[in-house]
Amino acid sequence: MIAVMIAGATSMVVSLVGTRFLISFFRNRGKGQPILGKEDRGPEHHMSKQGTPTMGGLAIIVAAFAGWLMAHLRDRLAFSDQAMIIWCGVLIMAFMGFLDDYIKITKAHNRGIFWKRKSWITLALAIGVAAWLVAGTGISETLSTTRATYPGWTLHSVVWIVWAGVIIWATTNAVNVTDGLDGLAGGSAMMGFVAFAIIGYWAFRNPDIYGAVVNPLDLATVAAGFAGACAGFLWFNAAPARIFMGDVGALGVGSALALLSLGTNTQMLLLLICGINVMEAGSVAVQMGVFKASGRKKRLFRMSPIHHHFELLGWPETTVIIRFWIIQGACVALALALFIGDFTRLEGLR
Repeated sequence: MIAVMIAGATSMVVSLVGTRFLISFFRNRGKGQPILGKEDRGPEHHMSKQGTPTMGGLAIIVAAFAGWLMAHLRDRLAFSDQAMIIWCGVLIMAFMGFLDDYIKITKAHNRGIFWKRKSWITLALAIGVAAWLVAGTGISETLSTTRATYPGWTLHSVVWIVWAGVIIWATTNAVNVTDGLDGLAGGSAMMGFVAFAIIGYWAFRNPDIYGAVVNPLDLATVAAGFAGACAGFLWFNAAPARIFMGDVGALGVGSALALLSLGTNTQMLLLLICGINVMEAGSVAVQMGVFKASGRKKRLFRMSPIHHHFELLGWPETTVIIRFWIIQGACVALALALFIGDFTRLEGLR
């Protein structure tokens, strides 16, 4: 538990300092986030945010990594292959986001050259990371909810790799879609990482039940590091935001959430742990489906993702954010209740 707390506290401090540095760095160079306007069917009501420093996700990732490293100063915590591959996966996806952010800033337009191909590129990268996990670790290749043996359907390695790659790809895109209001993505992700820190530590304390998790304590410190980093970032990202997460943060944070779910054998539970992200990405899919089915004439929502729909209904931005945070908190609480409930049931059978 001490290692988990060290990771969280260290990353929060580093994130606070790092985010403040990035704000000054980008402001001094006159570089900020471009916003989609009317010509791109973007949220015109957010045009006042144009020029706000972005790429704050750099501070989140650096801070989370620093907290994870600091936790390993304790002799009892070893570096695990799985955690290191997870970190490589996060850095790969974050670098993809960094390239897109850099192009947006230099071109002063909110669509980088990757915007039409980014989805396919990130999917290929995600499948590659999943294949690396299978080749480099003893990760369980089952369809799982709260543990590897529940429901415990063993998948062929190729099928599991594709399945895991889709999970990583979908989660990164879902977090990216959620990152449209000040603090919404960061606050939601922080709750998810807290859940994974609890799950990882619980698995560490109960190896008889969660023996399929490879070095769960190390995974818990990764999650705690990201939770603390998101908390520090929120100090400056909360409405009105002084800096945005950017694609580098959204893709890095999203991949970390997905990879932690794979590492802790809680893939299906991720639907609840990332509940608000599922709702946001789902609203985009539904909007596109209705629009195309109607011959490009009708839309279900005034604008997607759904947080813009509620803004256009007259809800203040802060109201949307706080209510969505409440929904996310309820989803995370339900996910943990299912996880602990399954553990309690197994304990009662022994």
